[in-house]
Amino acid sequence: MTSSDERQPKRRRRLLWLAAFIVVLFAIYSTGWFYLADRVRSEADKAVATLNKSGVQAGCANLQVSGYPLSFAISCDNLAYEDDAKNVAASAGSFNAVAQITQPLSPVADLRGPLRTSVPGMVPLWIDWDNLQANVKLSWPLPRRISLQAEGLSGQTDPADDTDPVELFSAGKADGQLQPNGRDIDYLGNFSDLEIDSDAIGGRVLPALDASGDVTLKNGVALIGTQMKSLRGQAIEIRNLDLSSGTARVTVSGPLSVDAEGLIDADLMIKLKDPKAVAAILGGAIPEQKSQIEQGFAALALLGNEPSMPLKVVKGKASLGFIPLGKIKPLE
Repeated sequence: MTSSDERQPKRRRRLLWLAAFIVVLFAIYSTGWFYLADRVRSEADKAVATLNKSGVQAGCANLQVSGYPLSFAISCDNLAYEDDAKNVAASAGSFNAVAQITQPLSPVADLRGPLRTSVPGMVPLWIDWDNLQANVKLSWPLPRRISLQAEGLSGQTDPADDTDPVELFSAGKADGQLQPNGRDIDYLGNFSDLEIDSDAIGGRVLPALDASGDVTLKNGVALIGTQMKSLRGQAIEIRNLDLSSGTARVTVSGPLSVDAEGLIDADLMIKLKDPKAVAAILGGAIPEQKSQIEQGFAALALLGNEPSMPLKVVKGKASLGFIPLGKIKPLE
C-alpha cells in the first residue's frame, strides 16, 4: 500500500470530524437562538404584566421573533403606553429591530409613525415621518452609542382631539447620537430645512433653519433611569451650537448650569455671521422689538461681518459684552 493510499482514510476521518464539529456547533447555535427567542417573548409578557399591575397599560401588539438562522429580529404591529394615574399616553406604528449574526451587538431598528402623545399641560401631538431608524452599539452596563436618523419629519396637534389641527413644524432631515463619556453623556445632532408654522408661534415668521449641536450633559450617566423632575442642579457644556438660515448664522459655545435655586450661570461666546441678516430674522420673529434689534445689530455690524462677544449669566443676571440684558427668572 502506498503512502498516498494511507493518507486517504486519514483525510476522510478529518473531514468527518470537521463535519461532525460543524453539525454540533450549528445545533448549539440553534438551541441558543430558539432559547433566546422564547426568553424574549416571556420577558416581554412579564414586563407588560408588571406594568399592568401598577395601573399602566403597555403593549407590543403581535410580538414576533424571527430571522433564524442568519439574524435575530423582533417586531410588532404597534407600540402603546398609557398611564391613567399620570394622564400620560403614547402610541406609534409598527416596530422592527434586526441584529445580523455577524454583528449581534449592533441591532438596527425601524419605527413607523405616527407618534401620538398626550401629556398634562400640553396639547395632544401627532408626529410623523417618512423614515425613522435607530442604530445601537450594545455594551454593559450602557450602550456604547445610540444613533437616530429621521427623514420627512412633521408635527401637528392630534387631529383626533382637535377638529382643526394646527401644523407645528416640518424638517427635511434630522439625526442625533448619544454616547457615554465617563460619567457624562455626549450628544451630537443636526437638522436641516426646519420650518416652524407661523400659527404655532402666534403669527410670528421664521425662515427655514438648519442647526447642529455638540453638547455634553454633565453627570448624565447617573441621570439615566431616574425621573428627572427639575432642571435644577444640572449642567451642560456646549462645545458648539450652530443655527443658520441663508447667510445668517449664530454660533454659541461655553458652559451653562442651573443651581439649586433655579438660577442660571453661563459663560458663553456668541459668534455672528452677517449681523444684518440675523437682525432681519429676529425682527420677523419678534416684530414688537424690531426697531431695537435693528439698532443693536447695526452697531454690531461695525465690528465686521463676523463679530463675536461674550454672553455672561451670573445668578440669573445676563449681560452681552458690557450691555446688561436683565434678569432670567429661576427655572423649575
